[in-house]
Amino acid sequence: MDQWTVAVLGDGGVGKTALAVQFTLNCFVETYDPTIEDAYRKQFVVDNRMCFVEVIDTAGQEEYATLRDQWVREGQGFILVYSIASRQTFDRLEVFRQSVRRAKRGDPILMLVGNKADKAYEREVSKEEGAALARQFGCEFIETSAKTAQNVERVFTSLVRALRQTRNLEPGAAPNPGGRPRERERRRCIIL
Repeated sequence: MDQWTVAVLGDGGVGKTALAVQFTLNCFVETYDPTIEDAYRKQFVVDNRMCFVEVIDTAGQEEYATLRDQWVREGQGFILVYSIASRQTFDRLEVFRQSVRRAKRGDPILMLVGNKADKAYEREVSKEEGAALARQFGCEFIETSAKTAQNVERVFTSLVRALRQTRNLEPGAAPNPGGRPRERERRRCIIL
């Protein structure tokens, strides 16, 4: 079973916690309570292989920017989240992307997520703008709704696929086409 740590980054109020809770617990958190840091864990199957994902739900408020580097260092994959109903949260995504690029070497695995798709009547950011920014960032783009669970599982499934692909391409790593765990992966122990 492969293990991944995914950090969810974005401004406060975009639905980072709601996405993490919907993914791990299959429920929607109605109230907004600003997060400093929480972690959620889930085992699920991607392409007929079990995986374990730890989701680090980070603070979006600027006063916690110094903690952001720590969360980024811990992460292997990154979900950059904005609200489709807030132009400001979309415009600030570059700040979070630069935090990831500063703390990680090479090209980090990113996923751009436009959340709150259920609020289409309040939309301030078009789907085309989201797709264009994802092309600029060199990552995949998905619109989600944590409230209705629309595309939430798809975000994490796509991210795990991208992470697995990079593991198979690491320098000195033998290709792993059959998806069977390598020797060092088989020896891992997970304590929950």
